[in-house]
Amino acid sequence: MYIIMLRTIILYFLVVLIMRIMGKRQIGQLQPFELVITIMISELASLPMQDPRIPLIHGIIPIVTLLFLEIVLSLLQLKSEKARTVLCGEPTLLINKGKIDISALKSQRVNINDLMEELRLKDYFNVEDIEYAILETSGQISLIPKTHLTNATKQDLSLKVKQESVPVTIILDGKVNIANIKYLNKDAQWLMKELKKNNINSPKDVFLGLIDSKGQFYYQKYTK
Repeated sequence: MYIIMLRTIILYFLVVLIMRIMGKRQIGQLQPFELVITIMISELASLPMQDPRIPLIHGIIPIVTLLFLEIVLSLLQLKSEKARTVLCGEPTLLINKGKIDISALKSQRVNINDLMEELRLKDYFNVEDIEYAILETSGQISLIPKTHLTNATKQDLSLKVKQESVPVTIILDGKVNIANIKYLNKDAQWLMKELKKNNINSPKDVFLGLIDSKGQFYYQKYTK
């Protein structure tokens, strides 16, 4: 009895330590590979607790191995956009310019009732009020409402506003995303001009560069 209690206490604190090392994401924000590792760790920890015949080390070694695997995969998806796409997937536009993308709903297996529920939970009740709805890789849905509805004062004062769009990343971790530049109908010369305007010699000096929702070039350089 006391042995089982001791094994349970050891495994409990080990799993808590592992979870702390893995980071502070909530369950709903975990990427698929993180969720799989979390479930596997909980299963591996429960086996030595239930069966004293299983050596404690046989539970600790797989758990530590999974922690190492999670750290390696996290670093890989931070450094490589291709790895990030494979491991985490890509965001999907469910509502594009005020219209529901039916093919996107089918491919992501999201029914219209779930989509409408997400809108209501974020205090929007009409699809026509939403310019973009984005299914993030974590499974959550982000909303970009029509600009004239974001603040009542803009519409009430009859201010002319430009519709905001989805931000597009063009430099990430020093690497240029050629596909996104083409999506913006720009080229490499345009990018170099933008960098020179901001006294940047090379894309390698930029940690994050994007065209924000207002069409402006936003960047953050590496900190020394």
